[in-house]
Amino acid sequence: MVAKAGLVELTDDDRAVLFGVMIEAAATLQGEHRDQALTLWRRRGRRAFADSTAEL
Repeated sequence: MVAKAGLVELTDDDRAVLFGVMIEAAATLQGEHRDQALTLWRRRGRRAFADSTAEL
């Protein structure tokens, strides 16, 4: 999923950056905007999966 999202190329495969992104997401999910973040990320993920499935 990391590669599919384009993060490998965007970060030059810097694993420290990728891990930092995941830590930031975890922090967001522990905060007061958890529900809004989940809703936004779920929509984006579903759209991306639907778009990638249509291309197959």
